[in-house]
Amino acid sequence: MCLIVFDWQPEAEITLRLAANRDEFYSRPTQALHRWPNAELIGGRDLLAGGSWLAATHSRVAALTNVRESQPATPPDAPSRGELVHQALTADDPGRWLETLASRGARRYAGFNLLVMSGNQLWTLHHSQHETCCESVAPGLHGLSNAKLDTPWPKLIHARDAMRLALNAPDWRTEMRPAMSNTRQAPDSELPATGMGRDRERFLSPLFIEGQDYGTRATTLVTVSDRSVLLEEQRFGPGGVPTGPITRLGVSAAGQS
Repeated sequence: MCLIVFDWQPEAEITLRLAANRDEFYSRPTQALHRWPNAELIGGRDLLAGGSWLAATHSRVAALTNVRESQPATPPDAPSRGELVHQALTADDPGRWLETLASRGARRYAGFNLLVMSGNQLWTLHHSQHETCCESVAPGLHGLSNAKLDTPWPKLIHARDAMRLALNAPDWRTEMRPAMSNTRQAPDSELPATGMGRDRERFLSPLFIEGQDYGTRATTLVTVSDRSVLLEEQRFGPGGVPTGPITRLGVSAAGQS
């Protein structure tokens, strides 16, 4: 994932509303949203390394973004960051697992942000060449891209503003689907400086990236209530062309489909 915006209300009937865009090379083999065999979770899957960028069980949600750095420090033989999503969903104690990951395990990986919801708790773990930190997320509206939580990149600000408006609609999802397809590039004066070069920063600045080799490959909406977890995914090919209908999968609080 490269853009996540979410409303976290742990005391409400609907605890989490989340919209995310996954940006990736189109050549990377991927399995769309599905029910994983031999695992009680739903989500997409990276067929190259076996991990995921966003997945859920009946009581947990985990999502991952890469961290964009000017001089990324990738350890030799670094494992796939996508495996962290599966580990977060299957750990016996996710809070303690995150503490262990932050204290010593994260250094094995290239930079990442990991968002983990379990019950009425939500954490974010940020790992970069400069720092590694794990913290609880306060209730409210937040955004996460390729920097720390709520870093005000233009795409994050626009997505968060769209979510704020969508929350007032009868069905927030009908408003967020088109909002997450916004292809407007940010003005040069607002682009972040992450060492990618001005042209690349401009190309990566929209909520929805339209490219021929690299771009937004999926938009996923997540709704978590005290009764169920529902994921909805729309997939895209080169040039931002949809590659099929919206897929919807859910898990009830009792763990049933």
